[in-house]
Amino acid sequence: MTQDWIDTLARRQLRDYRAREPGTYFGEHAVPMSLHDAYRVSIRLSELRGDEGEARAGYKVGCTSPEILKAFGIRGPVFGFLYRNEIAPCGTRLSAGAFHNLAIEAEMAIRIGNDLGVDCVFPIIELHNLAFRAETKTLQELVANNCFNAGIVLPADIGTHRGDDCVSLGLRINGALIEEGHPWCFPGGPEASLAWLANERAKHGLPLQPGDIVLAGTNLGIHAVHPGDAIEVLLNDEPRVSSDVGS
Repeated sequence: MTQDWIDTLARRQLRDYRAREPGTYFGEHAVPMSLHDAYRVSIRLSELRGDEGEARAGYKVGCTSPEILKAFGIRGPVFGFLYRNEIAPCGTRLSAGAFHNLAIEAEMAIRIGNDLGVDCVFPIIELHNLAFRAETKTLQELVANNCFNAGIVLPADIGTHRGDDCVSLGLRINGALIEEGHPWCFPGGPEASLAWLANERAKHGLPLQPGDIVLAGTNLGIHAVHPGDAIEVLLNDEPRVSSDVGS
């Protein structure tokens, strides 16, 4: 694909995202694209958002869960971008109308230290616009739509966990335990997630900065939520981050 084509599609993707109708291109009889070109679209989209004042906050590693493979038939990992203006504090009431098919994941995040390694780890609620439009779901559509990421909710207290002291991650919706599993999707824990991301970032010349947040991927599935729902993420069986959904 030419750079002009990449730029045109990235601008369309941004318009669609702003209109809360992400990825309409993929619902058409679109020209197939490679995964490399999908990343080119994602990176150009990130540049356009930066031009409009949206600073990157880090990265997400996605499509790592066996539940995602079962639900959508695609296997990653892949990566996308986080933005500072889409980071919300614990207890935030989410407006369902501000998203397209709002869905959430319970996930572990890594705060990057001065040595660009793991400073600490903590649970988050990841927010998604769940908007597969093509008849056949592909990693290309996922990547070009920034892995459907639409923000994160942080815990009130990030804490000082480093990774090996995190043994279970759970998700409650309306007080019911929906899922529970191991916090790390890579056998090597948070360091393995960073190592995979470092290799992928190097292919595209993308930076990592101290203080950045990296979503490490999750073993848990993605869940649609609706007005009236209350969400809690548990680490080691203790509630750590919460949010609820309004209209």
